[in-house]
Formats: sequence, C-alpha cells, structure tokens
Amino acid sequence: MSGPESTAAERKPRSNAWQTALTTVQEVEPPFIPAGAHAMTVVIEYPPGDPGAPPHRHPGPAFGYVLEGEMLMELEGQPPRPIPAGEAFWEPGGDVIHYQDGNNRDDMPVRFVVTMLCEPGKPMLTLVDEAELAERAHLRVLRGS
Repeated sequence: MSGPESTAAERKPRSNAWQTALTTVQEVEPPFIPAGAHAMTVVIEYPPGDPGAPPHRHPGPAFGYVLEGEMLMELEGQPPRPIPAGEAFWEPGGDVIHYQDGNNRDDMPVRFVVTMLCEPGKPMLTLVDEAELAERAHLRVLRGS
C-alpha cells in the first residue's frame, strides 16, 4: 500500500533498537505482597526544601525512581540517605515507618515516580501519630549513628 493510506510501520522496517532499549534500574524481592493487591503508580513533586509527607506507612511494598532533583529517604531501621535523579529506591511497606521522602535540596524541586502494591480497602498512605513515633523511637537510625 502506498500513498496517504500507508502507515509509518509499513514504510519503515522495524529496527533492532528494542533489543538494547531496556535498562534495569532496580531488581528486588519484596518481603510480601498483600493478598488481592493492586498497583498504583503516582508522580510526587515537592518544591525546593520541602520536607515531604509526615511519617507514614504503606500497606504494601513501594518501588520508585527519582526523575529530577534529590529526595531524602528515611525508613525505619535505616539512616537517612539522599537519592539523586536517576536512582531507584524501594520500601517494604507493612509495619515499617517511612519517616522522610522530602526534597533534599533547597535550590531545585524534586520529582519522583512510585509504584505501590496496595491491599484492597486500605488507604495508600497512613500517617503515624506522635505517640507511636515516641514508642518506636528506638528503631529510628539517625544520620551518623
């Protein structure tokens, strides 16, 4: 077929680019996947210096990738760590407290994408109250500890 009815695929042979197009940025085995889980992918954007969400947890594991800027990631049992653009991260979800996901830079925004495996009927994010934070303070690893 030729003329205006032909498509680009008909005119151009397929390249071999697909064979090298994939780059693995993260491969992990999560500790659990909630029964009946569904996936939700979100893009999160914080302005320069923003502390991000208050301490919280997710009902299932979450897998992310920093698109722009630098996030400060802090999970219960781990020291805070910066995650720059181009790097992946994950968290196990469940009972683990996610203390920080804020912007680690005060001179640029941060933007990251996260795919969360959610337990049906539970909120994607649950805030942790001050009483529980105090009760679990011994599990928090501060920078330099």
